[in-house]
Order: sequence, then C-alpha cells, then structure tokens
Amino acid sequence: MKKGSDIRTRRSSLPWHMLPVILTLAWPTMLEQLMQTAVQYIDTAMVGSLGTDATAAVGATTTVNWLIGSTISALAVGFLAFISQAEGAGRHTDTKKASAQAVLAVLVMGALFTAVTLSLSGVIPVWMQVDKPIRKLSSQYFFILYTPMLARAATIIFGTILRAVGDTKTPMRVGIIVNIVNVILNFFLIYHTRTVKIFSCPIVIPGAGLEVIGAAIASAIAFLVGGICLTVAFFKNEKVSPKGYSIAPDMQILRPCLKVAFPNAMQRFGTSLGYVAFASMINSLGEIATAAHSIANTVESAFYIPGYGMQTAAATLAGNALGAKDKQKIRDLSRMCLIIEVTLMIISGSLLFIFAPEMMKIFSSDAKVIALGATVLKMVALSEPFYGVSIIIEGMMQGMGKTMAPFIYNIIGMWGIRIVGTFICTQYLSMGLVSAWACMILHNMLLFCMFVVYYVSGRWNPMNRKEKTKLSA
Repeated sequence: MKKGSDIRTRRSSLPWHMLPVILTLAWPTMLEQLMQTAVQYIDTAMVGSLGTDATAAVGATTTVNWLIGSTISALAVGFLAFISQAEGAGRHTDTKKASAQAVLAVLVMGALFTAVTLSLSGVIPVWMQVDKPIRKLSSQYFFILYTPMLARAATIIFGTILRAVGDTKTPMRVGIIVNIVNVILNFFLIYHTRTVKIFSCPIVIPGAGLEVIGAAIASAIAFLVGGICLTVAFFKNEKVSPKGYSIAPDMQILRPCLKVAFPNAMQRFGTSLGYVAFASMINSLGEIATAAHSIANTVESAFYIPGYGMQTAAATLAGNALGAKDKQKIRDLSRMCLIIEVTLMIISGSLLFIFAPEMMKIFSSDAKVIALGATVLKMVALSEPFYGVSIIIEGMMQGMGKTMAPFIYNIIGMWGIRIVGTFICTQYLSMGLVSAWACMILHNMLLFCMFVVYYVSGRWNPMNRKEKTKLSA
C-alpha cells in the first residue's frame, strides 16, 4: 500500500524542484525582450510625436518585418532542437559541428534576404495598401531598415544557439546594448536641433532632423552593432564555438536540423504572410485604423514577454530532457511551465485590460486613435492566458523536434479563421478594426483548443510513442 501511495503522491504533487531551473533560463530572455519592447515603445512614441502620418508610414510594413524575421527564426529552431538534444545526450562534438553549419546558414540567409528586401522595398508599401501620400516615406524607411540584413540574421540564429546551450544572458546583454544604441541615435537623428531647459539653464541639443528616416538609420546601426557583438560572443563561447570546424554543407547535421526547421519555416512563413494580408486589409481602412492597429500591436507585445520568455526555457529544457531520455523530467517540465505561464499571463492580461487607454496615450494624442486602440487591447487581454498555454506547448514541441502539428494548427487558425473572417468583416460588411481583432482572438482560442487536445493525447512527447511501440511489440 505504501508504494502505491508514494506513486500517487509523486504524480499529484507539483514539481517545484523545476522552478529555479526554468526561471534561470527564462528571466534573461524576458529581460531581453522587455528591453526590445521598451525601445519599440520609445521608437513609436518618438515617431508618434511627428504625427499620424509618420506612425502609419513606420507601422505599415511591420508585418513584413515579422515575415522575414520569423522565417530566419524558423531555421534557428532547427538548430535549437538539434543542439539542445545533443547537449542533453553529451554529444558535444555534434554541437560544434551544428554551430559551424549555423555560420553557413547566416551567410546564406543574410545574403538572400538582403537581395529580396532591398529589391522589393519600392513595391511593398503598394502591396500593403499604404495610403499614397506616405508610400514613398514608408518605402525609404523599409529600405534603410533592411540594409544590415546579414547582421540581423546573425543576431537571430547565433542568439538562438546560445540559448540552446543554456546561455540566455549573453543575448540579453547584447539586446541591452542594441537598445541603448538605438535610443541614443533616435534622440539625435529624428529631431531637429533644439534648446531645452535643465534646471533653468538652456542647453542646445544638436539634431539631424531626419524624422522617420532618422529612426530607420538609428535602428539599422543598432542592428549592425548587435550582429557584430553576438557574432563575437558566439565564437568565444566554448560550448558552441565553430573554430576548427568546416562550414561546408554537412548533410548529417543539416538534414535533422532542416527536418525540424522546414515545417516551422512553413508555419512562420504562412502565418507571417497571413499577418501581411491582415495588415493590408486594416491599412485599407484608413490612417486612424492603421495607426491604432500599429500602436496597439506595439503595446500588446510587452504583455507577451512572459509567454515568449517561458517558451525559450521550455524548448531548451525539453530538448535536453529528450536527449537524456528522461521522461519524468519532460513530464515535470511541462506541468511546471504551464502553471507558471498561465499565472504570468493572467497577471499581464489583467494589467493590459486595466491600463489599455493609458498605454495608448503614451504613443498618440489623437482621441480617435486612443479610443479605438484601447478597445481592441481590452478585447485581446481576455484571451492572453489561453494563448500562453499554446505558446508553452509549442515551445516544448520545438525543443523535441516536433514541428509538423504546430505548422498545421497555425495555418488552419491564421487562414481559416483570421484572414477569411477579417476579409468578410472588413471588406464586405464594413465592420472596421474591432471586427478584425475579434477574428484574431478567435484564431488564438482555436489554437488553444487544438494544442490542449494534442497535449492531453500525449502525442507531443516522442518518448510516449516509443513506449507504445515497445508495449505493442
């Protein structure tokens, strides 16, 4: 009886011993994302002070930024799954070989996306249905922003690899440097030379007066600094440094990485393309809707920081546990991550709901923009805990190399619910921005349902499948 009682106690008790490990990995990523979001807030506020046109010109191509960044991130997930599992199994040579292949990936992806983005910068605002008076400005902003594409690819891929071996602090530190550089350059490049009084003493502050173009230059230089810093840190890290290993294509390493990365890339490309279509339909609603949507997206991003910080920890630890073939650790990890995630997202969602109007006022003085943005933010705040569950389950599946199901779920949700629904609501029924965000929330709730069903079935864990195979044999 005692043995059976011990087993039941072990199953019912929460795995609190996992809490320090999870938070140690998660908090640097959260702080890094917090700094990135803080700078995004500052950028939006600085550009917003120039007027609604400037805000719309900058925000109109934001979803294209997501499309490109998420496609590169998908490739990084392939390396994360391979390296985290290799580290868990003690295959350190494989880790270094994979790092060398990551250098090749950075060079290829950086060159490819530089060519694509710069050549298409003139037509992207047209495709995004940006208002004609601001298309030229939006195009110039986009061109400058994507000039340092090689550095941006290095930041994404090398940063992910460092996190895969448990080093989340280095990407955090580099992120802080990038943000500081961006803010300082914004301060001097956006505004004209002006005089401010500090303790009644007039101080002349020089400024280039480049406005939106100045914001683009500041961001481009900051991205370049970040790429260089993270590349240096990557080569200095003993666990992942590719020194002495060839960057020539090695299919023994690339094949398993690409097997994970390809569905994830298709998922991110498909969903990001959906974001582009979504934003394009919103842009067609006019400057007020475009500005409100752009600012609301910026505000909302800060409240997803706990979710995506936890996702990084979940992916790394799940990969390590699978590599070590530790089924109990995977079970404990999943339970603890979900509990922490839901708690954090309830808190962040509540804060977003309460302070939505005040957050909008930071970035705009237009009463219509503030009211519209606050409405959609309060709506999405209610769905945050549910979306957080999806984020964690997907993160654990990424770490264990299972990316096909998330691909299917995200494509169904994005194109079957959000895009079709938004198209009907905005283009046929003329229901405006609120209806578009309602479709987005419905998409998030569908993801929650599909991921929970998949999680409860046990199919998300490859070790469950192996156990069933053994039992049937």
